[in-house]
Amino acid sequence: MNNPDLPAPDLSAHIERGLSDLRDLVALPSVSAQGRALPETAAFVTRLLRAEGFTVREYPGQVAPVLIAEAGEGDATLLIYNHYDVQPEDPLELWHTPPFELTEREGRLYGRGASDDKGEFASRLAAVRAVKERHGGQLPLRVRWLIEGEEEIGSPSLERFVHDHAGELRADGCWWEFGSVAEDGRPVAFLGLKGIVSVELRAQVAASDLHSSLGAVVDNPLYRLAKAVASLRDDTGRLTIPGALDGLHAPSQADMQAIRSLPGAGEDTYRTAGVTRPLGTPPEYHHRLNLMPIVNINGWGGGYQGAGGKTVLPAHGFVKLDFRLVPGQDPARLVKLLRAHLDAQGLTDVEILEIEAAQHPARADAAHPFVQACLQSAREVYGQEPIVNPSSGGSGPMHPFMDALGGLPCVAMGIGNVGGRVHATNENIKRADFERGVAFGVRLLERLAAGR
Repeated sequence: MNNPDLPAPDLSAHIERGLSDLRDLVALPSVSAQGRALPETAAFVTRLLRAEGFTVREYPGQVAPVLIAEAGEGDATLLIYNHYDVQPEDPLELWHTPPFELTEREGRLYGRGASDDKGEFASRLAAVRAVKERHGGQLPLRVRWLIEGEEEIGSPSLERFVHDHAGELRADGCWWEFGSVAEDGRPVAFLGLKGIVSVELRAQVAASDLHSSLGAVVDNPLYRLAKAVASLRDDTGRLTIPGALDGLHAPSQADMQAIRSLPGAGEDTYRTAGVTRPLGTPPEYHHRLNLMPIVNINGWGGGYQGAGGKTVLPAHGFVKLDFRLVPGQDPARLVKLLRAHLDAQGLTDVEILEIEAAQHPARADAAHPFVQACLQSAREVYGQEPIVNPSSGGSGPMHPFMDALGGLPCVAMGIGNVGGRVHATNENIKRADFERGVAFGVRLLERLAAGR
């Protein structure tokens, strides 16, 4: 029964049912940043899972319910992590079709959450159904599923939750919530995530705005912030906060080999986004994206923002930043180093406010058997060698899983694409990628069940 060499299944019915699930999921506007439709979406996900024989336990989170589901029996245990919340749909006028209505156009399926992360969940559930059908209505391995509704706001409940419920989440490996397929059809795997800490810097020099002539005798908060921001990195993007780069974990030989094997130098990303100023030289692209800590300016405000001029000295201003961290860096320590650095620059008046839950970096061992099982399953389904990134350039709550569950390896493989516009308007997936994502899930579950 647990033979991964069974004939390739006809998955068409499961794929269509999975797309129907996705259509229903996209229709639920589960925007965690605004607290919309979160209990309703958790309840719908629960119904889908219980219909497939999963026991589902719901726990309260700070913003949205957290679900733990379990089904199947066998020597192998797979943990799957997904989330049911999505980003806000704004700006609404830039959507070509309604954001909460799954719409197919020229082989792509558009809608908020179509990729991140409802499409991933729906494709995996379709794979579970197909495996059950091929094995007499039973799952030949134990599948544990953690599904939360706060990922898009930094997963503030998850770190404590995973530690508190570690006994319910033990597994041989974790199939992470995202992944992608390259333009040439090769599956893309990510074995880790950068950490993140997001802060807002604030400066105030007066109780109200002033006439700009007083700039001769009153300092300017936007200048203070400009000085602060300019001191955080050099022109190459390297952090210049003293101590920020101390103690970084050296990448393994497997990490470096994976970096050397990655194709291209970001051409698809630069072309799709219309980038006019790449940072770093082309040979550095993958090393920087996987292994380099960075700071980003997310937004800047203060003073007059309207048309024409206004001779005003603003009373206050702010700038929003995020730091992406690599193993060996700690978010809390980074904020302390930032405070000391600003103080040393004479910027003691610049306030630091953390604005989202911070996350630690995490990275799996590329040689782990679970990682290799994922990669081999991908080779067989896609017919090409996977593209393996030691880390994503993005962040997520992977570290608590590795920390609380004894170094549990996590692998992100999924159905995203380079033009998927995740977090942007017109978010989409390719129908073909959804279909192959279901086939990959079937192959992976059967390979794990067979102990291969």
